Amino acid sequence: MAEFTDYIAGLGEPEKSAVERIHQRALSRLGGVEEGLGYGMPALTYRGKTLLSVQVAKSHIAYYPFSGAVVGALEGDLANFDHSKGAIRFSVDHPLPDDLVDRLIDLRRAEIDLKPGK
Repeated sequence: MAEFTDYIAGLGEPEKSAVERIHQRALSRLGGVEEGLGYGMPALTYRGKTLLSVQVAKSHIAYYPFSGAVVGALEGDLANFDHSKGAIRFSVDHPLPDDLVDRLIDLRRAEIDLKPGK
């Protein structure tokens, strides 16, 4: 199944490029990433756990790291973005910087790797 790829294919520009950039960064950064669903959203999974999802809304794009701890660890870096424990909202005109995306991915991967039994 290619839920995330199919989701991206259905988006219009410029949002499609913004979501695709994050999707490609995750795929190139980690081995063993698969497509699936997380809370009903097209997502990327790693070792059977949801790694991230990126969804376009009417007034923003939201990055879902599926971890309040990851968001909390990067709180200072998120000061210029509207965010909550579960989502980081950005726009095409004010995207998440690549290094921040990489740290979000790396922290979530580390969190998954530390979970017992996986």
